[in-house]
Amino acid sequence: MTAERDRVIVAGAGPVGLVLTLRLVRAGVPVTLLEAAPADTFLDQVPRAGSNQPATLEMLAEIGLYDRLETRGLIAPRFQYWDRERSERIAEFDHAAIGDDTRFPYVLQCERIKLVEEAMAMATAHPACEVLMGTALAGFTQDESGVTATVNGPDDETRPIEGAFIVGAEGARSVVRKTLGIPFEGFTYPDRVLNIIVAYDFARHGFTDRNYLSDPEEWANLFHWKGPPEAWRVHFPADPDASEESLLGDGACQARLQRFLPSDTPYEIVGRNLYTVHQRVAARFRGGRALLAGDSAHVNSPIGGMGMNSGIHDAMNLGEKLVDILRGDAGLDLLDRYERQRRHVALATVQAQTIRNKRILAEKNPEIRRQNHEMLRRTAEDPKAARDFILRASLIESVREAAAIQ
Repeated sequence: MTAERDRVIVAGAGPVGLVLTLRLVRAGVPVTLLEAAPADTFLDQVPRAGSNQPATLEMLAEIGLYDRLETRGLIAPRFQYWDRERSERIAEFDHAAIGDDTRFPYVLQCERIKLVEEAMAMATAHPACEVLMGTALAGFTQDESGVTATVNGPDDETRPIEGAFIVGAEGARSVVRKTLGIPFEGFTYPDRVLNIIVAYDFARHGFTDRNYLSDPEEWANLFHWKGPPEAWRVHFPADPDASEESLLGDGACQARLQRFLPSDTPYEIVGRNLYTVHQRVAARFRGGRALLAGDSAHVNSPIGGMGMNSGIHDAMNLGEKLVDILRGDAGLDLLDRYERQRRHVALATVQAQTIRNKRILAEKNPEIRRQNHEMLRRTAEDPKAARDFILRASLIESVREAAAIQ
């Protein structure tokens, strides 16, 4: 596989594009990786995503990335649900329950940017990988034998790049998806999410490393990160009509945190950002020799830590199939199976569970809230039910389910 038409063009050097790249080059498939951000500012990204689920850790180990991340992350075997309105813990789940199902019975709390940094170092060092920073995909054409991408380089230079396939892993505004004319079906939540990063030890109040707090007025998520600096992130819903200044100001953020957990002294806030949440899935994941993966194919609420994880699962699934095709072991119709498998997971698992997770945390009806909380208690107390719950939350079940789809 040395001809230019055996090359795979990957648009987007986020976790999904980088994992796909590593999966391909380790199998001897040459890759051109396009990243619109210039090299000198590439790592200057807003902190987000980073709960790496057990199924994902297995995949990262397969491509040699896990060992580079473990020391930079925090091993989190437990997660909790809380009733914020009553200030009481509802249930706790321990990944030890799936110890027979995976060699990683925990979540690795390791931020997205650390994964990107380590994966990029591996990609740039590999002789089969060409990384083009400051280079944006403008569009592409394709025929029966391959694709020709048009890219805009750092000096506004426009040039073509040829390959056997092109994969859009460049996010929700994917040029690949738009060029194919594929609808991005779903909806956008009316409220936004406020993320406040705090240097404070919430563990002293009984919280574990990953916490989901239900409340009819203001649900919240609380996650622990190793750093540096070691910190916790608190997620709150935010008024869609309020200005960014009124939500992100010091006074507003301090007031949110004081309502969350009153303190005699002001909290040390080390970061904050605001984002909109979408629940969308592309109508198709394939158009000829052009494929979609990760946020280019599906976006969802971050509650439950499934977005980046499911995107990495797309990458590994697609990478395996592209290798088989380029080696001559399978035909192009194998890519239809990729679409069937991963689109099913996006709809039946990721979208369904993340919508359900948010609904449980934000539920306002007192009786439905009581029923939800009782369901969580019963599930956590029943060993079989708890294991099944964690297999779904860890995305192990979704990987198994996808593999069974022909």
